[in-house]
Amino acid sequence: MNPIIRRALPHGAKPHVGIVGAGVSGLRCADILLQAGHKVTILEARNRIGGRLCQASVKGGNLVDLGPNWIHGTEDNPILDLAKETNTVTHNWDGRQCIYNQQGSMLPEKEAAEAAETIWSIIGDGMEYAKEHGDSIPSSKSLLDYLQEKTKDLYQDEEIDGAAEQKKINLLLKIAEMWGAFVGSGVEKQSLRFFWLEECIDGDNLFVAGTYKKVLERIARPALDGADVQFGQRVKKVETKYGEGEAEPTKVEVELDDGKTLDFDEVVMTTPLGWLKRNKEAFVPALPKRLSNAISNIGYGCLDKIYITFPQAFWNTPDSTPSKSDIPTTARTSIPNTTATTAPVHSIDPNATPSPHHPGFTQWTAPLYASDTNPEAWNQECVNMAALPEGTAHPTLLFYTFGPTSQHLASILSSDPLSDPQNPSPAVTAKLLDFFAPYYSRLPHFDASSPSCAPVGVLATGWTNDELAGYGSYCNFPVGLENGDRDVEVLRQGLPERRVWLAGEHTASFLALGTVTGAYWSGEGVGRWIEGVYGGGQAGLRN
Repeated sequence: MNPIIRRALPHGAKPHVGIVGAGVSGLRCADILLQAGHKVTILEARNRIGGRLCQASVKGGNLVDLGPNWIHGTEDNPILDLAKETNTVTHNWDGRQCIYNQQGSMLPEKEAAEAAETIWSIIGDGMEYAKEHGDSIPSSKSLLDYLQEKTKDLYQDEEIDGAAEQKKINLLLKIAEMWGAFVGSGVEKQSLRFFWLEECIDGDNLFVAGTYKKVLERIARPALDGADVQFGQRVKKVETKYGEGEAEPTKVEVELDDGKTLDFDEVVMTTPLGWLKRNKEAFVPALPKRLSNAISNIGYGCLDKIYITFPQAFWNTPDSTPSKSDIPTTARTSIPNTTATTAPVHSIDPNATPSPHHPGFTQWTAPLYASDTNPEAWNQECVNMAALPEGTAHPTLLFYTFGPTSQHLASILSSDPLSDPQNPSPAVTAKLLDFFAPYYSRLPHFDASSPSCAPVGVLATGWTNDELAGYGSYCNFPVGLENGDRDVEVLRQGLPERRVWLAGEHTASFLALGTVTGAYWSGEGVGRWIEGVYGGGQAGLRN
């Protein structure tokens, strides 16, 4: 982007910047602008800060994150710095996994670890392959296509018959479906050509055991102290205005749902990509074709969470503790880091003492035993919150859902218009438990007659039903995408010539797309750009 220098405002006034959205990117942008002495107004449609980064309490009072649970990458990551500053507890999982086959039987832990390790290695190879050969990879080729190719001849050197070989391959492909929980869409929809855009900052993937609450408060403090933060303000139109005979815009007028209008010198749109997809007509003049196409081209996931809380963690017993030699770990340290949500790549300490708890991650592959509630046999997976560090652990299973599963659960959540996802009605709760019971009931020591095995609370995120979230969460890169990297760059550039800027996880640097760090950096980058165009800071600086 070529640097733009604005005309000096009358009487040495500082620009008035309107920021639409009080999520991480908007809050960080406000911080940068306030430091530069600019006037900042934040228009937030919700009645709180944070956007998709927010918390709620499960039954028993334990706080959980409704949005991000992870810090993706630990090398030079400002979010990790904030976690340390605020004494937020993070957790590095030991990498163990519990995997159930299609019939509902638990695989031996060594077999599960080896199978998962094989898939992670292939996924890592696929990311490297995409980096090296992206331009020559057909846009129609999916990650699933690549996985099928790589697993096809994997066991040819082993002395097993064809049926046994195919069974092992099928298991690997079913385990690979876990990738959908990283980006909100299935492996069959993930572009191989742009798979490299899923790589993250190097280092560990840390689970935020203490939730993002204190980090969010720290990020928000400057904006809440220095900006005019207006809640309950839904933006209907963003119009760039020109003076008579003027080629350069003079202001941006923002119209709210109630008809009220506000004038700004610059406007920063931090609304989610899903919102942009559905509200292109809000921009006047119409968006340039290339930007409009970029908004359409980048995918938008449906990643949701269901927390199910029990009186106690009946599944947490020491009888399945493995020895360290049972768990392969070497391959995972040599492949790229990703936006992992289950079985993260760089979160294994080979010298760690094995946990006495049930594994941190459980996956039920393509279940054939839940045809009434899951006739399509969608994979299910959960995180064992009872295996978190002391002081943060509680008897809760966190189920990650994506794609059609999230859409199905969204229909259940919306079946009662008066029901709140974070506190669903008894009827909605019963339907949700009917869906998940075939899975948690297969965990060790489940006894349907025992009160300790009866859920006491259900909490859902409900992003797939959330208009302000754009009916989903997180950008991704679908099959058919031709110029995904350039599309991101176009989004990142925004419309500075119209005094309109875009920020959010979908405009982040390539190593932080779809992450809290990416949202933070994007807001910071736009703030510095605006500071620069008025003659201060570093014009042209974007992370």
